[in-house]
Amino acid sequence: MKQAQQARKKHDGGSGDRPRFKQLAIAAARLADSKKAEEVAVYDMDGRSALADFVVVATVDNPAQLDAVDEEITVNLKKEGLFALYRDGMRSKNWKVLDYGGIIVHLFERKAREFYSFDKVYTGYGEVKWALAPAPAAPKKAPKAAPKKAKKPAAKAMPVPPTRPMAIKAAKKAKKTAPKKTAPKNL
Repeated sequence: MKQAQQARKKHDGGSGDRPRFKQLAIAAARLADSKKAEEVAVYDMDGRSALADFVVVATVDNPAQLDAVDEEITVNLKKEGLFALYRDGMRSKNWKVLDYGGIIVHLFERKAREFYSFDKVYTGYGEVKWALAPAPAAPKKAPKAAPKKAKKPAAKAMPVPPTRPMAIKAAKKAKKTAPKKTAPKNL
């Protein structure tokens, strides 16, 4: 509790840690994105709030993903020396809030974010670009001519089994001359 009070005293809506909080808010957004959160936004409060300098908002698809994003952010920000001062909704399946003093992170299930129209609250606040810029593409080289494929040798024809003309003729002759069998008549 004492730590939370000290952090609140330190953060008065325009703290000197603003550049650090901005970096950590961007890190939180990227962490949420790494766990497949969608519609991730970082809002710059620009001194208009005594609670935080930056607000991170992310949307998830289900309660399991909500917990995964929460854990990813919490664990990695602890590594940076930033601990959540207050957490709300830990048993909720649709909305969690993590308060880090200069940063507030809202994690929403999709329907909850739509229901509360949460982004309208931050209309007029600047949005921080947090996504990594794609790596510059290498200059395109002229495509190389495809190597010519070696021709496959023609498939060998299956050898025709040798015929025995005499045997065939004999079989035909035997068939023609063989007496026809008739079924015995019932007596």
